[in-house]
Amino acid sequence: MPPEAHSTQRREPPAARAWYRRPPVLATGGLVVAAALVAGGITYFSNDPTAKADPPTSAPGVSATPAPPAPTAPPARICGNASILAGPATAPAGAVVVSTTQNLNDLTTHNPAGTTFWLAPGTHRLGTAQFAQVIPKDGNVYVGAPGAILDGGRKNRYAFTGYANGVTIKNLTIQNFGAPRTNNDEGVVNHDAGARWTVQANTIQHNAGAGLMIGDHNVVRSNCLTENGQYGFNAYNPGKVAGITIDHNEISGNNTDDWERLKGGCGCTGGGKFWEVTGAVVRGNWVHDNHSAGLWADTNNTGFVIEGNYISSNSAEGLIYETSYNAGIRGNAFVRNGLGKGPENAGFPTPALYISESGSDPRAPGVFNQTFEISNNVFTDNWAGVVLWENADRFAGSAANTSSGSGTLVNPSVVTAKTCNATTINTQPYRSDCRWKTQNVRVHDNVFALDPDNIGKTCAVRTGCGYNGLFSNWGTFPTWSPYQKATIQDAITFHQGNRFFNNTYSGPWNFIVHEQGNGVNWASWQGAPYGQDTDSVIKVSGER
Repeated sequence: MPPEAHSTQRREPPAARAWYRRPPVLATGGLVVAAALVAGGITYFSNDPTAKADPPTSAPGVSATPAPPAPTAPPARICGNASILAGPATAPAGAVVVSTTQNLNDLTTHNPAGTTFWLAPGTHRLGTAQFAQVIPKDGNVYVGAPGAILDGGRKNRYAFTGYANGVTIKNLTIQNFGAPRTNNDEGVVNHDAGARWTVQANTIQHNAGAGLMIGDHNVVRSNCLTENGQYGFNAYNPGKVAGITIDHNEISGNNTDDWERLKGGCGCTGGGKFWEVTGAVVRGNWVHDNHSAGLWADTNNTGFVIEGNYISSNSAEGLIYETSYNAGIRGNAFVRNGLGKGPENAGFPTPALYISESGSDPRAPGVFNQTFEISNNVFTDNWAGVVLWENADRFAGSAANTSSGSGTLVNPSVVTAKTCNATTINTQPYRSDCRWKTQNVRVHDNVFALDPDNIGKTCAVRTGCGYNGLFSNWGTFPTWSPYQKATIQDAITFHQGNRFFNNTYSGPWNFIVHEQGNGVNWASWQGAPYGQDTDSVIKVSGER
C-alpha cells in the first residue's frame, strides 16, 4: 500500500488571495544613497518603540549572542563536491553489503532494526512497481560508497518511507523518483516525516514533489538538494515537527515543474518550505536559483534561528516568513532575489525578505519571543529589500485566511479557527488573538545596496524595484470584520512596535508605508508621522 500523502499541506487559492496580485500604481518619490556603514549591536525593545526591555528568553548561545557577519560568498558549495558527498570506499564493520543486483527493500525486510547497509558503487533500483520503496526499521543506517546511486527510473514514486525513528541516510545520490508533475506535497526521502532522521552528504535530485520531507528532530546537513519538481525539502508532519537543524546544505534549482502555474498560485513551491514547525536552526546554507521563493516558512512556525545563509538568485522572494512567530533572521546575505517575479508583480514589490503577518509574541514558543530580529544582513541588488506586511482581511475565521482551517498560536485553547466568527470577533480575546500580527519587528544594522544597472531597465520606481516597506491594505472583507478601513494600516505602522533603524542604504531606494501603493521618499519615511530609519546612513541622490 502506498504511504499517505500529506494533503493538509495544500493551500487552495481563494479569490481573497488576490491582495498579493492586485496592481495598484506605486507613487514615485525621491531616492536614497548611503555613504558609509553603521556599527551597532543588537538592542531589544518592548512594544513601546522608545522603551528598552530585557532580551528574549532563549537557549544559551542562540538569541542572546551577537548576530554573525553575513557571508561574502556561498558557505556551502555541496553539489558535485566529492570531498563532502563521497562515502566510504569499503563497507563499515558489520554492515550488510548491497550490490546493484540486490533489492535494498528486500534486504531491509530480512534484517533487524539498527542494521547498517552499505550500497556498493553503481546504480541501484527497486523494481518497476509504482510503490516499490524502502521501508526502514528503527535505527537503520544507509550509507553509499563513492558512486552509489539509488534511482527510481521515474517508475517508483518514493525512495524511503514509513514511520521508523532514528534512521540515517548518508552519501547517496537519490534521483528520478516520481514522474514529472506528480508527488504534489509529497516527499521522496523520509516520505512520512519520521522522527530523528539524519540526512547527511547526499545528492537528492531530479525527483517529483519534494526531494526530502523533514520530521521531528531531524538533522539535514551537507546535502545537495537540487532540481526537484516542487521543493528541495518540505518540513511538515500532521503530528508535530520540532527541534530541526538544516545546516550547510546547497538548495538549488527546485520547483522545476512550476507548481504555481499548475495549481494557480497555490503558494506551494520553493527551495524549502516549513509548515507548523516549532524550533528550527537554519544555518550556513546556500539557497539559490530556485524557480520560486528560496525558503518559505508558512503558518504557525515559531522559534526560528535563520543565520549565516547565502540566499541568491531565487526567481521570487529569497525568504518568506508568513503567519508565524518568533524568529531571528541575522547575518544572512541576500543577493539578486526576486528578479523573475518582480517585473511581473509591479503592484506589490517582490522583496528579498518578506515578513507577512508575522512577529514576536511571548505566548508563542521559542526564542526571539520579545522582538523579531532582522539584523546584520546584507542585501545586494535584489528587486526589493524588506517588506513588513499585514493583510487586513486575513485572520482566523475569515474566508481570506489562506491557511485553511488554521488558527493562531497565542491562545489556542480558546481562540481557534472555529471560535473566531461574526458572533465573537468584536469581543476580547478574539478581536486581538484571532489575528496573526506583524508586530515587534526590528529591522536594524542591515546594509541595503542597489545598483539598477545590475538589474536592467525593468528596475524602476513604477515597477516596484528598490523598495522597503511597512504597510497593509484597506480592510474590506468579510462584512463582519472589525478590521475594516485603515484599522490594520494604522496598527502595523504606528501601534505594533515595528521599527527600522541603524541601517545603511546605497543606491536608489524608496519606501511604501501605511497603505498599499503609498510610495514615499526618504524624507517622508524618516519624518512625521512615520519616523522610520531616523538614525540610518543615507544621502539623497537623483531620481530615476
